[in-house]
Amino acid sequence: MQNRENEITYRVPAKINLFLDITGRREDGYHLVKMLMQTVSLYDRVTVTRSQDRDSMTCSNPDLSTDESNLCWKALQAMKDHFNLDHFYQIHLDKSIPMAAGLAGGSADAAAVIRCLEKLENLETSDRELEELAVGLGADIPYCLHGGSMLSEGIGEILTPVEGLPLNEAVLLIKPPIDVSTRDVYRAYDSCREIRHPDTEFLLNKAEAGSMQSFAQHMGNVLEEVTAPRYPVISELETALRKEGAYGAMMSGSGPTVFGLFASKEKMRAAEETMKSRYPGYEIFGLHFTGRTW
Repeated sequence: MQNRENEITYRVPAKINLFLDITGRREDGYHLVKMLMQTVSLYDRVTVTRSQDRDSMTCSNPDLSTDESNLCWKALQAMKDHFNLDHFYQIHLDKSIPMAAGLAGGSADAAAVIRCLEKLENLETSDRELEELAVGLGADIPYCLHGGSMLSEGIGEILTPVEGLPLNEAVLLIKPPIDVSTRDVYRAYDSCREIRHPDTEFLLNKAEAGSMQSFAQHMGNVLEEVTAPRYPVISELETALRKEGAYGAMMSGSGPTVFGLFASKEKMRAAEETMKSRYPGYEIFGLHFTGRTW
């Protein structure tokens, strides 16, 4: 964190889903989820500065929309309305997390805006109040207000810390040069008749025990059954990661990013070099699990 009198910067991590299940759907259309979320060491940087005349947003990536459709804008407006903030603000985003990748980059950035304003304005609030505000913006944002290892349930508003996962677990992320719409994936999921659901209680027990290799053998993501048939490269990447030494590989979120878990940093780095040479033009990151962000 960098903090000046009228400006604050936070570094905010990407997340992966170590399992993802959908347990139902509410009458208002929101899906009920059960997800084990884990932050990894790939970061965006979000700076919020008090401005003199108007709210504005800029981004290091010219492909990202910086108008009112951006989640950062929505988070800013929600905070101003909720806490009656009468300042203007300038948001700047240094973007490193791939977009439309299943890594919650947009949600993480919105969470950072919320935390920046909380700190910048010395707001008297609670995590619960901020979570309730955030869930109206997106299901992943309440989790992104915390980071680390957490079980996310309901529509994303029920959060339970999960102990036992090794913080320095080596993970390799690969995003192929395709974008996937989360909304379209969920719509396709709703039309599926048969879905294999992961055994989430078994997986939680293994995670809390730190039994990662046993955990990885049973990982599951119900959205992969929708996304992978449309984009065969997802299954191809998972197979390639396993051949290069990953003891587990799966798609994160709604995709298309695939991650592999490795028993050591050295094995992960060797696989990283091989995959970079085999898949030019893909975004490939050698990372590790991280603890709580805030």
